[in-house]
Amino acid sequence: MNHTGVRVTGSPRAARTRSESAAGPAAVPTAADPPRRRRGRPRTVGGTPLAGAGCGPAHRRRRVGCGPRWWATYPADVVQQRTDPVDGTAPPAPVPAEFRAALDALATVRPRPEVALEPIPAPKRLAPWSHAIGLSIADPSDDEEELASGRFIVLFDPAGHDAWEGTTRCVGYVSASTDSEMVDDSMFSEVAWSWLTEALVACGADHHAVGGTVTRTASTRFGSIAAPEHSVDVEIRASWTAEGTDLDRHLTAFLDVLANAAGLPPTGVHLLGASAQPVDSGA
Repeated sequence: MNHTGVRVTGSPRAARTRSESAAGPAAVPTAADPPRRRRGRPRTVGGTPLAGAGCGPAHRRRRVGCGPRWWATYPADVVQQRTDPVDGTAPPAPVPAEFRAALDALATVRPRPEVALEPIPAPKRLAPWSHAIGLSIADPSDDEEELASGRFIVLFDPAGHDAWEGTTRCVGYVSASTDSEMVDDSMFSEVAWSWLTEALVACGADHHAVGGTVTRTASTRFGSIAAPEHSVDVEIRASWTAEGTDLDRHLTAFLDVLANAAGLPPTGVHLLGASAQPVDSGA
């Protein structure tokens, strides 16, 4: 258990760039993920590379998310309140205005077309109030497969929490498959962690007390297990305390982490296919 009260589990994931990173303390929360079926995936679709710098996911995952128009089924009054451990009844306290404002901000997020979001059950005993969102990116060549998946959880305690140094704690988890050479890259973990720290700054998501882990796992399967013989995964687990109620900025930043793990190019950048003809410069 870490300071957020969420159990930490391990397994690694994909890197798309090789820059320096701002490392943080390793203490991140979330429950273990259910196993996902994986299959080998091509490095290109129709001759178009799926990821920049040769760092796209190496396998696909079965997609479980909903369509990108998630806000149409995400009313701001969808909240999760902790249940009483004795009789299982929810406390009658009204929804705090600060938590309501945070949920309203989340509902304004419009993800990029490749990303699917949906409300999922939130942990009920980690904080008086909580909410959770499932994240996924489908493979462009097969809508039933995922390149990356994860979740974004908001924990809220109006009385404040000493370990959080605040009232609102964001907890994020991302999982994706990557290329085998990434396991041996000494800078991989630093790069993956920098995706989060740089995205929070770029999105103007004011925060403090950030911590997390980047885990890389190489698996070799034997016998009758129906899965690729070799696979490499990366998992990014992080938590941080949000300052204010503009959680749309925090979710947007974490969606950037998800996109990086999936090997997607930055928003607005289109990769040229192998069959693309060079532009005549007139020289």
